[in-house]
Amino acid sequence: MIEQLNGLIDFGIYFGVSIALLLAFKFLYAMITPHDEWKLVKEERSVAAAVAFGGAIVGFSIALSSAAKYSEGLLDFAIWGVVALVAQLIAFAIVRLLLLPKITERLEANETAAGVVVAAISIAVGLLNGACMSW
Repeated sequence: MIEQLNGLIDFGIYFGVSIALLLAFKFLYAMITPHDEWKLVKEERSVAAAVAFGGAIVGFSIALSSAAKYSEGLLDFAIWGVVALVAQLIAFAIVRLLLLPKITERLEANETAAGVVVAAISIAVGLLNGACMSW
């Protein structure tokens, strides 16, 4: 019984760090995007922004789950979680600056296709990001 309780404590700690990293990602992602996702989703009910932001969260969560699975301890997990966070943010910056320079305007115009592309790229990067952590 004690071993199971220890596992529950470890779960709680890792889950807590995961939620903290997810909130940090949400905050930083919102900072680097020139558009306000929350306003677009909550006030303007933008499907494009919701899909793009949802894909970013899912992509980061995929990478974060690999960091949790393959880490050798809590500090290792936290470090790889930050690496995953930075990689996802860089991926969006590359999409915004190089691949789709008008992505912000397209998301603000509620172009669903733009939201789907951003979501797909975010999820793809999250899958690659997570796979690269499994060396």
